[in-house]
Amino acid sequence: MERTALVLGAGGITGVAWQLGILVGLHDRGLDLGRADLILGTSAGAMTGALIAAFGDPRAAAAIEAPLGPGDPPITADWNRGAIAFGLLQDASLDPAEMRRRIGAIALEAEVGPPEPWLAAFGRRLPIETWPARLVVTAVDAATGDPVAWDEDSGVPLVPAVTASCAVPCIFPPIPVNGSRFMDGGVRSRTNADLAAGYDRVYVLAPRMPMMQRDALDPAFTMIEPDEAAMEAIGGNVFDAGRWIPVLAAAERQGRELLLR
Repeated sequence: MERTALVLGAGGITGVAWQLGILVGLHDRGLDLGRADLILGTSAGAMTGALIAAFGDPRAAAAIEAPLGPGDPPITADWNRGAIAFGLLQDASLDPAEMRRRIGAIALEAEVGPPEPWLAAFGRRLPIETWPARLVVTAVDAATGDPVAWDEDSGVPLVPAVTASCAVPCIFPPIPVNGSRFMDGGVRSRTNADLAAGYDRVYVLAPRMPMMQRDALDPAFTMIEPDEAAMEAIGGNVFDAGRWIPVLAAAERQGRELLLR
């Protein structure tokens, strides 16, 4: 029997809206990727993946209050350290493991507030008691730089796992999980799509994909990125919650128009 994987990449709040909109649009025309045998989420994709794996119907998932609002903690980014971390992320000369360790050390020092308010904020958006089957969530140990891929058998609660996967270094604090602190799974890869190797069909929804990682993607995978109208709706700030509705609408339209095999 053919096995399908749905890979959901990083992209901030607008990335969650875009991914949900694409899934709604595809569902409307008869392609239900929420039934995939594997749902692999990284950063924004971890939130999308948890909602899709738990609720099934993408419209029900999209109805969850995902964008940040007045009741959430403010984003207090450490831009000085963040600039250094971003520079390391772009340095192709660095060994990837060393790069992750250096970024993790910076993330642990960043002055971005405590993790508890963010765990509470994500918990309100994930009213899910048990880890959904088929869901895998990626993160990176901030102390060691080691990547992890958590599933229902990992002994990790869902809310801390998703919050950790979304913990962009120097914007959000590394999240404590089982005695360690973890940061955004996108530090390893914006999609971690290589973890879906071996599936017969792999659909990658990538709101923001660096050229180098795009070129390294398995050519057998089906890559879906925002089209021009969706990119205009997304704008330049992926944490702009005010763009949720227009991004969702643009992505639904894109999903209905996609030609996929």
